[in-house]
Amino acid sequence: MHRHHGYRGLAAAERGAAVAIGNFDGVHLGHQSVIAIARAAAAERDAPLGVVTFEPHPRSFFNPDGPPFRLMNAEARAHRLDKLGVEHLYEIPFNADLASMTAETFVEEVLVEGLAVRHVVAGEDFRFGKGRQGDGILLRALGAHYGFGVTLAPLVSEAGTDVSSSAIRAALSEGRPERAARMLGHWHRIEGRVEHGDKRGRDMGFPTANLSLEGLHLPRLGIYAVSVDVLEGQWRGRWRGAASIGERPTFGVHAPNLEVHLLDFSGDLYGTAVSVALVAYLRPELKFESVDALVAQMHRDVAEARERLELAGL
Repeated sequence: MHRHHGYRGLAAAERGAAVAIGNFDGVHLGHQSVIAIARAAAAERDAPLGVVTFEPHPRSFFNPDGPPFRLMNAEARAHRLDKLGVEHLYEIPFNADLASMTAETFVEEVLVEGLAVRHVVAGEDFRFGKGRQGDGILLRALGAHYGFGVTLAPLVSEAGTDVSSSAIRAALSEGRPERAARMLGHWHRIEGRVEHGDKRGRDMGFPTANLSLEGLHLPRLGIYAVSVDVLEGQWRGRWRGAASIGERPTFGVHAPNLEVHLLDFSGDLYGTAVSVALVAYLRPELKFESVDALVAQMHRDVAEARERLELAGL
């Protein structure tokens, strides 16, 4: 997949795609439906398949001091889109200039002059342009004017609920990763590079790989059964694990982070890119009266994580 940071100065071979457009936070079933329609449009026109998205997320631009809400960072989103066969990912910088563009200017400058799109697919609730003034009806009219096709994709439902990033965040906040996975079409993943921690886990016989949760929506604090993809290096591959998302209350209150103990693993992962899939919520975060009590519970957590991962076929 070719990843483009902007829409200006592209080579001829990098333009002329049939594109899906949106924020694609989570790349859930609704997003996948939009991309599938764009894939069919690309095949009909012998054009490449592209995705147009925005970085940072517009919500972050308009409310920079708001609570973290993203389901995935830009790298994780790119990895997921690559797996779906997207050939060109256009990450449009969302800044003051873009925020002030009218809907008509956005189409003319970004979609037509910059990307030379052949066809555009958007969700039926897609809004664009200054003040979200543009909608599907206007997009179709502008497409007819500039010579590109437009398809509006209907919302996708799962168990009677419209699939949306908001609904997925709610499921994760409730400690229901299985429910989130049904709407996502894949396990919810947290990706990043392994950081140095306080190494207490290693001293207790449970070494952990530590990942930052900065900028991401915080799932329910507690212990999870997880599947871990090591994305590079000598340990590249898939491993099972037990993870803690929390503030480590036994040792005082800290900023929430993700600590993952890989089962049946011995190696150095510092600085390595990993992807952690939340498979099952095991229990809430607890404060223990002693380290010995914590270690005894960790043994029980690991045993339960093994059972839950086996039940999930992992």
